[in-house]
Amino acid sequence: MSFDKISVIGLGYIGLPTAAMFASRKKNVVGVDINHKIVETINSGKIHISEPELEDLLQTALSEGCFRAVTKTEPADAFIIAVPTPFLPAKEEGAIPKPDLAFIDSATKAIAPVLKKGDLVILESTSPVGTTEQLAKWLACERPDLTFPHTHGIGSDIRVAYCPERVLPGQVVRELVENDRIIGGLTKSCSEFAVELYKIFVDGECIVTNARTAEMAKLTENASRDVSIAFANELSIICDKLEINVWELISLTNRHPRVNILQPGPGVGGHCIAVDPWFIINAAPDEAKLISTARKVNNLKTKWVVEKVKIAINDILQSNSRMTIEEVVVAFYGLTFKADIDDLRESPSMLIAESVSEFHKGKVLAIEPNVKHLNPSLNIDLVSFDVAETQADIGVLLVDHKEFKESRKPGVNILIDTKGIWL
Repeated sequence: MSFDKISVIGLGYIGLPTAAMFASRKKNVVGVDINHKIVETINSGKIHISEPELEDLLQTALSEGCFRAVTKTEPADAFIIAVPTPFLPAKEEGAIPKPDLAFIDSATKAIAPVLKKGDLVILESTSPVGTTEQLAKWLACERPDLTFPHTHGIGSDIRVAYCPERVLPGQVVRELVENDRIIGGLTKSCSEFAVELYKIFVDGECIVTNARTAEMAKLTENASRDVSIAFANELSIICDKLEINVWELISLTNRHPRVNILQPGPGVGGHCIAVDPWFIINAAPDEAKLISTARKVNNLKTKWVVEKVKIAINDILQSNSRMTIEEVVVAFYGLTFKADIDDLRESPSMLIAESVSEFHKGKVLAIEPNVKHLNPSLNIDLVSFDVAETQADIGVLLVDHKEFKESRKPGVNILIDTKGIWL
């Protein structure tokens, strides 16, 4: 199949780079997003996310007429759905959150009217097991004049597959090309067409499986990492109690040829590792005991850091009886969910800073070299490294940005280093 026109639904952290990569191979690509501001920004040659090389790719694609962004779905030969799959708020504390498939449902309804025989529909959004089958059923309800894989098998009019993204923020452009892709079609024919589509720009191997296994593979990758990080985070809490330097301990332990303990931090964040395990837990709550415990441990680490800040504030006040709590200044170094990016989504560092700003009566500062603005409603002031050093009584290192690794240890009265770079 030639795939003369490719449509990408959702122009966020995955959809926009994916659309740009297809366009870089001189394909006619249309990106769809319901946010008018995002569409206008993209069509002007700018990007609304921070990702190296992406803006150059976009500008080249626009100038060559290979890409444009719109708010309404158009006919195409292949549709890639890359929309968010958030969780609904838990009704009570400790309850297992439920995935919200509303964005996928909306994307399905947007695609359905323009579908024609022979089209390929691919879901990339991280999803619960069985979502690709559900998507096909939704499409079938909207278009009874067409046949779909779940009812007509290999000879259906429309092909449907699941292909999860597996990229690292800050390296998306390179990894989209180099990484292997898992292709899970609802039929063998669906998988074959999906492989043909991705091979337009993917140099990595396209590995075929069924849709359910592909869905579970993405969830398993990140649940596995969540469990490994939970071990490191729990170890850091134990070592703090026993007065042991956890980073030295891990360095020594990792000299064993078959041991590779990860580095602890303030918790786990981002749109994958902190989220994906819940899809598994939600599907099998009685069986996913280790995965569920890891989620609790990593969430506990964030609360543990907040308690450390409370203790530090109390220590400052006890050491200086003339000082009031309103005069104690706390500075947070880093707010993003990982180093050297601008992404605040599901960031434990941001959650810690927000939590402290809510209970602390004094000034709260943040040094975040990758973010230019914060929500004005937050009681957090973005400042430079030097300003924080002159004002802060307590410093809390949350993210190991390169700027912090290359800088001196800040001169504050109390330093809480959750990444071990200034110890």
